[in-house]
Amino acid sequence: MAISETDKQEDSFFESLLEYLGNSRGFDFTQFKRNTLKRRILKQMRDRSITNFNDYRDYLEVHPDEFQSLFNTILINVTAFFRDSNAWQHLQKELLPEMLKTKGKSKPIRCWSAGCASGEEAYTIAIILAELLGIDEFKKRVKIYATDIDEDALAEARQAQYTAKQIAVIPPELRNKYFEPINNGEFIFNPELRRMVVFGRHNLFKDAPISSIDLLICRNTLMYFNVEAQRFILQRFHFGLNSQGFLFLGKAEMLLTHGDLFTAINSQYRIFKCLSKNTDRENSPRLFQPYISEDKVINHHWQLQELAFESALNAQIIVDQDGDLVRTNRSARNFFNLSTKDVGKHFYDLEISHHPVELKPLIEQVYREKRAVKIKDVFYQANDESEKYLDIQINPLTQMDQNLIGINITLADVTESWELRNQVEQINQQLKATNEELKTSNIQLQSTNEELETTNEEIQSSNEELETINEELQSTNNELQSVNEEVRLRTEEYNRANNFLNAILLSLRGAIIVIDRESNVLAWSAKSEEMWGLRADEVQDKSLFSLDFGLPLEQIREPINNCLNHDQTQQDFVISAVNRRGKNFDCRLSIDALWNINQEKFGVIIIMREVPSS
Repeated sequence: MAISETDKQEDSFFESLLEYLGNSRGFDFTQFKRNTLKRRILKQMRDRSITNFNDYRDYLEVHPDEFQSLFNTILINVTAFFRDSNAWQHLQKELLPEMLKTKGKSKPIRCWSAGCASGEEAYTIAIILAELLGIDEFKKRVKIYATDIDEDALAEARQAQYTAKQIAVIPPELRNKYFEPINNGEFIFNPELRRMVVFGRHNLFKDAPISSIDLLICRNTLMYFNVEAQRFILQRFHFGLNSQGFLFLGKAEMLLTHGDLFTAINSQYRIFKCLSKNTDRENSPRLFQPYISEDKVINHHWQLQELAFESALNAQIIVDQDGDLVRTNRSARNFFNLSTKDVGKHFYDLEISHHPVELKPLIEQVYREKRAVKIKDVFYQANDESEKYLDIQINPLTQMDQNLIGINITLADVTESWELRNQVEQINQQLKATNEELKTSNIQLQSTNEELETTNEEIQSSNEELETINEELQSTNNELQSVNEEVRLRTEEYNRANNFLNAILLSLRGAIIVIDRESNVLAWSAKSEEMWGLRADEVQDKSLFSLDFGLPLEQIREPINNCLNHDQTQQDFVISAVNRRGKNFDCRLSIDALWNINQEKFGVIIIMREVPSS
């Protein structure tokens, strides 16, 4: 079917809007599934009564606060504790005990919750591991990294505060053990265990994967991305996992065409095992560059940085703020007998931390002063019994906000420089030439020919789309529940007010009639029914003067008019009337004006009582 010019224009406006979001706020949504992304943006536009993508872009330029609301709509944060409880039970009873047995009793356990939203799943795995290991052992061995791109969701997760409704799904014995009530009626996760969970902003396309992971939890996140983006993310997950690590996906996600990376452990619960891989990280430079689609110019900077680090002549070691070894390059591994298996161990447990020199006080000085520390001509006897001299420099690694997140230790072999000072210039020139050759040799083009997705992948994509819609409906249902609750409270308030009014009318000694300025009946008390024989539902909203009962209405028209339209606000008099039984009697009437909060007359109240016979 041919695409109309109007549809082409709308598609052009939509792509222009995505480009604007990427350029102005750094959010690249080009890897999201188009149907899902367009549906979420259209929902936001409907809330603003905007029908055109181009008009919505203009609206964003004028209203910068709209960006946050739009991102919250696109990044659906639907999660819960023990979501899909059967899958978590299988993980707790079958998979994790076997993993802990294989892991041994002293080695650290590292987990990564990718796309953690407001933190429920990160705290769920913390509860499970604490139950399996015991709290003391948990605090010694476990580190849980929880990441997301949504800063608002991360801020909520870091608070670790949840309502009674949110934690109601947790079994009572675990709820009482791991959550403490606080003043505002909410509950906070155990503060001691909370310190083992590290939250941080992480972009699955641009940021390097967390390494040496034993269990990677990424549930119902992949389904929002297109096939090419999913493949890229899974390659990073494969790199970040240990050789025998596990990947735990959501119920709408399957790995149908990634048999070279993962094998299914339990397809029903979407649990997969990382296949054996080459642990030499120099073969995976692409994992540390930002995700780049095929239709864009390839940016080599990240690849060059990784290759330059790995191939550097000087040994380099990176340690994070918790004191754990994060990276070593090839020179460090060869020179100091390190291996990729040492990644994740505490740095001070390794020989390199105190031989050839005690590095702990130097590292503490770097953290204290936040500046580089360098020591020269350190004697070192290598494994081959040769004598070396090293220049050691420890550099602080800081973020844009100057927050120190780790250190880089560079150990340069300066033996020849120490022995032959007069050849320093020549050696520097040789090193410079060598570095230039390395940079030139490391520049290469990347081109990947993507295969068409199989029929199974198309079915999987449709399943992911349905799951996305289901989560949107769940989000909408939560909003409707809030509205229903408000309506219920308003109805109860109205019923209380109505019952209160009826109680007042019943308590008054006379019969009561209330009319508005047009003489329409607003209220007709039970005593009026008894006196005149007309029910309230028969006279409601009808003109008083159109009714036929035993009160001579023409005689009270003028007093009513005086109360409504003149300064005279009260009339008291006695007239002859006939009750519902046909009995004549003298009726005392008291007519008073009704005032609203603006001091305006909006009707009258008529009180009628039978005058006792003398």
